[in-house]
Amino acid sequence: MNNKSVFVTMPSLAPLEEYMELLKGVWERGILTHNGPLVQQFEKEVNSFFNIKQSVAVNNGTIAIQMAIKALALKGEIITSPFTWVATVSAIQWEGCDPVFVDINPETLNIDPELIEAAITPRTVAIMPVHVFGNLCEIEAIEAIARKHNLKVIYDAAHAVGTNYKGRSALECGDISATSYHATKLLNTAEGGACVTTDDALHEKLKRIRFFGHNDKKDIVEEGFNGKMTEVNAALGLANLKYSAEVLADRKAKYGYYKEALKALPGISFQKVENDACNYSYMPVIFPSEAVMLHVESELNKSSIFPRRYFYPSVNTYTNIVKYQPCPKSEDIASRILCLPLYYTLPMQTIDTIIGIIKSSMK
Repeated sequence: MNNKSVFVTMPSLAPLEEYMELLKGVWERGILTHNGPLVQQFEKEVNSFFNIKQSVAVNNGTIAIQMAIKALALKGEIITSPFTWVATVSAIQWEGCDPVFVDINPETLNIDPELIEAAITPRTVAIMPVHVFGNLCEIEAIEAIARKHNLKVIYDAAHAVGTNYKGRSALECGDISATSYHATKLLNTAEGGACVTTDDALHEKLKRIRFFGHNDKKDIVEEGFNGKMTEVNAALGLANLKYSAEVLADRKAKYGYYKEALKALPGISFQKVENDACNYSYMPVIFPSEAVMLHVESELNKSSIFPRRYFYPSVNTYTNIVKYQPCPKSEDIASRILCLPLYYTLPMQTIDTIIGIIKSSMK
């Protein structure tokens, strides 16, 4: 690795001195965990900033999915997307449920609602759609199916901080949304995540699960685990939160710049986004074939530019951990999609270089 390498993403970070100022209070109080004051402040400010009723901050996004499944007491089959990160499936299986894959809409890259009902069996207990790259799923269609069949809906909203739905945060959709504050996300706490629900009883249950099943009197009242966010992570989240609107606007502008420059290339396509319901936290480009994509990737690598094949391979093909279920559209898209570098500190000059290499590679 050299100092000139350009990676697919870099964390958006507040000035170090602002983070250090928050850490001084942590050192003075001597409280590092157990729902400390900064965790509580972080939850409150996130709720206000993103117009969320309430949220439960946790130590990572995978735990957030597990907590959602546990809080809803699910046992059985959970329908989900094959075009996602493996953590979606890992969380389902860790909670004793079975993932059932339903193929994607190759334009939106999200689960195709028209295919969901055919996958429902007597063992189906929930649908877990993924807002892929922060692009909103077809909420109304999915939740209508869930109501019809008495199923729960958990959104894997790992990418969706800052995505809105009809004037409110997309995180308030479904029974529970599980999001991530990982270093690569629009808002980061280095590692972290959250569960969001508008149901007060579920919210309280999630808080208990996060802390080993303790209630407010410190009695163990249900099965839980250690999902707590630390004060150190919350401090970073508070420092970064102030810049979230600026970061989102920057990514959207750079996304648009890339798209405008590349859209005329033969065979190139982009994720379909409707009504601006996306946070533009990634820059996925779909190439006409895997061979073309691999050539472009190789040419970029020669200039120390390292895009990434999100998500490759399609998770339904991970036969070491799941039984193969055919999802041809997801498998096809996964073979020829490439996420280009996109982050707050990425210079426009570098974006122009990337665009130039792609264009010359496809002549």
